[in-house]
Amino acid sequence: MKKIVFVMTSHDTLGNTGEKTGFWIEEFAAPYYKLKEKGFAITIASPKGGQAPIDPKSELPDFQTPATEKYNTDTETQNAIANTQPLNTINAADYDAVFYPGGHGPLWDLAEDKSSIALIESFNTQNKPIAAVCHAPAVFKHTKNSDGSPLVNNKKVTGFSNTEEEAVQLTAIVPFLVEDMLQENGGIYSKKEDWHPYAIEDGNIITGQNPASSELVAELLSNSLS
Repeated sequence: MKKIVFVMTSHDTLGNTGEKTGFWIEEFAAPYYKLKEKGFAITIASPKGGQAPIDPKSELPDFQTPATEKYNTDTETQNAIANTQPLNTINAADYDAVFYPGGHGPLWDLAEDKSSIALIESFNTQNKPIAAVCHAPAVFKHTKNSDGSPLVNNKKVTGFSNTEEEAVQLTAIVPFLVEDMLQENGGIYSKKEDWHPYAIEDGNIITGQNPASSELVAELLSNSLS
């Protein structure tokens, strides 16, 4: 059985707004259930271990999907989210791929987390798939290839677009814009219309644009491991 590690954010504060953030439920639940159905074993980790914070907005009625509804009644998976493994205990050699769900949280912690950076670079050295959706491509901010170039340099990538960030009125709140950062790191960024599903694979890097792209990313990841 092939193994995938899901890396969640531990960050729960939306800048200086006084509001909470974390991971976006759909971006965890849709890929999680799709990959579980395909027979993959999934471990869940986060920088601090323990409870991974949920973005409360992702629990609102407008953002419910079949996958989130399944999660809402799935006490076993809720328990796994409440008891994530500390990220510094995860070894890339033990897994076949890594998946990063989004939400705004990763912009603050996973983009800068030394364990996450080292883990991604280790997966890349072993040429194993690295998947990230929506805001989670933020994790590529400081990751490097073995030659010292940015990991996404000359790679086709996507992620939460500047226009989508404007639409949720957080452009001035976030520490950086995912689209801008990917381009600054030499990524060949592309996108579809706001909120439409879009995912792209280039070598071992798989990225998705927004919450609606979560399942597409999981499909690409599953295909790359089969």
